[in-house]
Amino acid sequence: MATADWSKKTGDVPEGARRQWRADRALRPPMRSPGRPDPSRAVQRQFWRLIATGVTTVEASLAVGVSWPVGTRWFRHAGGMPPISLAEPTGRYLSFEEREEIALLRARQVGVREIARRIGRDPSTISRELRRNAATRGGKAEYRALVAQWKAQQAAKRPKTAKLATDDRLREYVQERLAGTVRRPDGAVVVGPQPPAWKGLNKPHRQDRRWAIAWSPEQISHRLKLDFPDDESMRISHEAIYQALFIQGRGALERELVTCLRTGRALRQPRARAQNRPAGHVTADVVFSQRPAEAADRAVPGHWEGDLIIGTGRSAIGTLVERKSRSTLLVHLPRSEGWGEAPPVKNGPALGGYGAAAMNAALIASITKLPEQLRKTLTWDRGKELSGHAQFALETGTKVFFADPHSPWQRPTNENTNGLLRQYFPKGTDLSRWSAEDLEAVALALNNRPRKSLDWKTPAEVFEEQLRSVHQPGVATTG
Repeated sequence: MATADWSKKTGDVPEGARRQWRADRALRPPMRSPGRPDPSRAVQRQFWRLIATGVTTVEASLAVGVSWPVGTRWFRHAGGMPPISLAEPTGRYLSFEEREEIALLRARQVGVREIARRIGRDPSTISRELRRNAATRGGKAEYRALVAQWKAQQAAKRPKTAKLATDDRLREYVQERLAGTVRRPDGAVVVGPQPPAWKGLNKPHRQDRRWAIAWSPEQISHRLKLDFPDDESMRISHEAIYQALFIQGRGALERELVTCLRTGRALRQPRARAQNRPAGHVTADVVFSQRPAEAADRAVPGHWEGDLIIGTGRSAIGTLVERKSRSTLLVHLPRSEGWGEAPPVKNGPALGGYGAAAMNAALIASITKLPEQLRKTLTWDRGKELSGHAQFALETGTKVFFADPHSPWQRPTNENTNGLLRQYFPKGTDLSRWSAEDLEAVALALNNRPRKSLDWKTPAEVFEEQLRSVHQPGVATTG
């Protein structure tokens, strides 16, 4: 039937041309009907280069001229990993721009040799291109640049079967270390919690996860060399294991085994994107690099670092630490009226106690108890609880600066203090049960501990010295 249909479509084409078409098709593997052919590899390379810079999938799609559903599909099917080399191809191969030029000249009935002269290629290259990559669905060879580019890309593919798909012993070893069951010392299996069905979503949030041995791909890769020192066939890189998990259709490992990775991430997250999360409240004038130099060397009092420690049920305590004296203030953040009485409303008021309005009010009440000379700057992390920092600075005179993303070392005193406070407020506990008086007592205990960094003085003693120097007329506060 297929032969009869082909003969019917090409009945008015000379037999010599049809024989050449059949010969050309024999040189390439069978191709599916392209429908609307995919964009060129140059477009896809530009898309993945933009992804590597940290922009969103939607922004990268629109920038290269494809719809955002297409870009999203590219990203998800590839597991967030570029499926093609991002290096520019050599001039050996025809580019999409050259194919467009060939199509335009061919439409004007320009001969093969003249086309070759105009684009600087050999005539045989043009001849083969017109025969092999022309569109033939209508029964006649019509050269279209988009179809020709798609055919060339399909013919250029060199799919390689994944090693885990062909080596059963290696696949079983990897899968056992990654997703094997947890056992007691006597060998009895511990089932663990019953997790919800995997839906392909990225990074499970606040829900039970499958208990598994959960070796990382890097641990598995290096352990193979110790367990099989003389068997070179039992070797695989950790990148190949990640590809087997992340890339759709690899066929080696089931994609739902990504839940056994420690992050639970179902897609690879470009590093630049993780460092480029939107934070509209952080403007160019309040980034860490704009903080005064005097705040860095701890010589001048009045420079503070702040953050939240989080408990269960969206409970939190604000922490403020003075850089020079290490003196600590704890900010009480009670839940607002109406908390727990009705289901939370999306984009509704924040009732947990550390919404922007509640945070501002609590911080202002705490820091305005200090003399103006001892509240110069406040360095905070990127949390949106301080998105009202402009109003806070206006009412207190304390300039707020935000640390860079994923840079806790820029608030070292606060990070250290938060670790000390976990002795009193462990993770996984409800912090809303403590009153303002309770927090004041804990801060007093912490401020009266001698510190090695203060030559065994207490933060309270050093802070008292700062207060005295502030109140003494004519005495500078530069340390």
